[in-house]
Amino acid sequence: MLQVRNLLVFFENALAINDVSLEVSQGELVAVLGSNSAGKTTLMNTVSGLLLDIQKKEQRRGGERITIMGRVEYEGREIIQQKPSLRVKQGIVLCQERHPVFRDSDVLENLRIAGYLYTRREVKEGIEKVFAIFPVLRRLRKRRAGLLSGGEQQMLAAGIALMARPRLLLMDEPLLGLSPLLQAELAASIKEICRQGITTLVTEQFARPIMPIIDRGYVMENGRLVFSGNREELMDNPEVKSAYLGV
Repeated sequence: MLQVRNLLVFFENALAINDVSLEVSQGELVAVLGSNSAGKTTLMNTVSGLLLDIQKKEQRRGGERITIMGRVEYEGREIIQQKPSLRVKQGIVLCQERHPVFRDSDVLENLRIAGYLYTRREVKEGIEKVFAIFPVLRRLRKRRAGLLSGGEQQMLAAGIALMARPRLLLMDEPLLGLSPLLQAELAASIKEICRQGITTLVTEQFARPIMPIIDRGYVMENGRLVFSGNREELMDNPEVKSAYLGV
């Protein structure tokens, strides 16, 4: 479904992504593990197309020069220069780290706003699917988003992304800053998302909560992929266990 080939991203003269190649097959749940500043967010912004918008904004204000090279293919089509809005229409949806929610609107209104491109029936169906994956949001549907806990807001952010009907869901560090209990709960929900046929690529710094649910994974350091393998291979690798599992 997704193939990234020899991707390079420069911010001025700094190399943020260095010759990265990876792939995600339909139906898979794949993780990219790495410490802070490893390049994970830049990778997700490139795949989603968000980096193109950032690049244009920097050009208009005469700021930092951003250069993108390599190939990003989605379902066999080259998309590296495609607008992010077109990627969303094709099913590529990004749920960012600390994804913004409409703080003054309640949970239900947030989900309805996210489904503005669809019919009333489709929005209703989408909301029911979100509530099935995140039952806590059903209980909190009339609560203002700004009054939700960090974990509840992250669930709402994932729900907002799901309202766009993704075929490929990109989740950038969804577990960051959550308690171990909420991490486990959200990890189980991510697995359920994949079970429903949504291919998922997720990035994380600390892999313990998501390692049991992934099919495959990549390890990124300083903009490069340094290791890849299936779940068992990652869990058996001493360096991965030490750096990302706390073992």
